[in-house]
Amino acid sequence: MASSPLDRIKAPVATELDGFESAFRDLMRSKVPLLDWVTRYIVRRKGKQIRPMLVYLAARCYGECGEKSRRAAALVELLHTATLVHDDVVDGAPKRRGFWSINALWKNKIAVLIGDYLLSRGLLLALDHKDYQVLHLTSNAVRRMSEGELLQIEKARKLDITEEVYFQIISAKTASLMATCCAVGVASVLGESEEGIKRVEEARQFGETLGLVFQMRDDLLDFDGHRTGKAPLADIKEKKLTLPLIHALGQVSWLERRRWIGLIKGQPADPRNVTRIVEFIESSGGLAYARRVMQGLVEKGQRQLESFPAGSARDSLGALLVFAAERDH
Repeated sequence: MASSPLDRIKAPVATELDGFESAFRDLMRSKVPLLDWVTRYIVRRKGKQIRPMLVYLAARCYGECGEKSRRAAALVELLHTATLVHDDVVDGAPKRRGFWSINALWKNKIAVLIGDYLLSRGLLLALDHKDYQVLHLTSNAVRRMSEGELLQIEKARKLDITEEVYFQIISAKTASLMATCCAVGVASVLGESEEGIKRVEEARQFGETLGLVFQMRDDLLDFDGHRTGKAPLADIKEKKLTLPLIHALGQVSWLERRRWIGLIKGQPADPRNVTRIVEFIESSGGLAYARRVMQGLVEKGQRQLESFPAGSARDSLGALLVFAAERDH
């Protein structure tokens, strides 16, 4: 059977990822039956393992992936899972990527407590092993993700998101965690030496660019109707302004912009309104513009990778960057 693009990207750290899955499952276990039941459900519906893979690939660029790299990958995955559980509560989301959300199955109170438990497991994992550098990097990501979510909520009320604010939001909400994955991977190998601090920052910057590409492709997939676990054009129906629409609104007069904003605020889920908004975005060049910006970020990420040591791990990071921009789900 032919391997998938992600299987080929994972190849340099496939052994580490195989071991990570069972170790992560053990880490999630609890003596509280309800808690153990929910965490087993979370492990069973795991996704593509993009974040642990990023940690291991970044680490492999500079050395061997040891126990510290495994703990860094587990910490990032715990914090990521916790934020997803909490996000579903905030959004009132019944499903995530085709699976029932924790809040849909066990209600909000249990979902919030599960998220808190996962956060505490991650913090204790780092503190018990004195992984302070890794803990600092991941805690900063959680802070940025929270700020990004609140900024989006604030701006969604007035629908006054500019391109600059859009990038602030996706940088904080999505890119910050991928940036942290790359940073903690390198930190787990090089530590806090002068060379290590420099390389950690380079890795963080590449991860930030990669995260922006991932989110921009997600936003474009919303128009294509391929996004897993999310109905086509859900962003418009949920009154979320992404780059294609932001650009389109920037091409019209103030009065016409107000008219379109009023339509989005009014009945955005009406199929006739959705069709009109999509036609407006396409005729204004919004989709083409977003694709150009995304491609520019791919090229930026490729330049950033030039500072990484040559090898199969760096090649995989480059392939992941291209995959992020070209995937259809």
